[in-house]
Amino acid sequence: MKKSLVSAVIAAVLMASAAALATAMTPTRKIVDTLPKLNLEAAIPEQFGEWTLDKRAVGGVVNPQQTELLNKLYSQMLSRTYYNAKGYRIMLSIAYGEDQRDGNQLHYPEVCYPAQGFQVTSNRKGLLSTALGQVPVKRLETNLSQNRYEPVTYWTTIGSQALTGGTEKKLAEMKYGLRGEVPDGLLFRVSSIDRDSAAAFAIQQQFIDQMLAAIPSEVRPRIAGL
Repeated sequence: MKKSLVSAVIAAVLMASAAALATAMTPTRKIVDTLPKLNLEAAIPEQFGEWTLDKRAVGGVVNPQQTELLNKLYSQMLSRTYYNAKGYRIMLSIAYGEDQRDGNQLHYPEVCYPAQGFQVTSNRKGLLSTALGQVPVKRLETNLSQNRYEPVTYWTTIGSQALTGGTEKKLAEMKYGLRGEVPDGLLFRVSSIDRDSAAAFAIQQQFIDQMLAAIPSEVRPRIAGL
């Protein structure tokens, strides 16, 4: 009986210690509370380089969920279409969340495009070169019923670090978590309707390069890690 009682006491102490440790290691400080408020509408210019916002454009940008869920997942959503003098159009979508704990994770194009009926035929990692440095990206080739061909370039940022998601994103979140901090996160995506994926990716790179050069320098790390 005494041995059983001692074992029960030890087990109770271990359980209490584990619970206390888990509580102590649970991130509670949002890094967004220590930073200037991010306003995507104000930060992303309506005109830059050779690109101009198409104020008449409605729809066209693929989003993964219904509006109610988007509003729950993200603090801000920005969806725009830009065009240049040749009439080429780039669709821009930025989703920002102040809290990147497991219940509020960013949703990736390779998941949300198939959810909208698209087929993802290619998914490659790469580096996108800009005048300000390189950004790690993913480039997807997608199509809807072999009719709408839409190459996609995207990346995510956790805090001020640009990533392509997956394990890298989890490791970045863990680093913040070990400091008791909750990182914010952003998914930056551009796409265009174009059967020529190589040409589309080149134009998307030019678009991103000119856009990053035009946004405020204090915002740039949170948008692209630069």
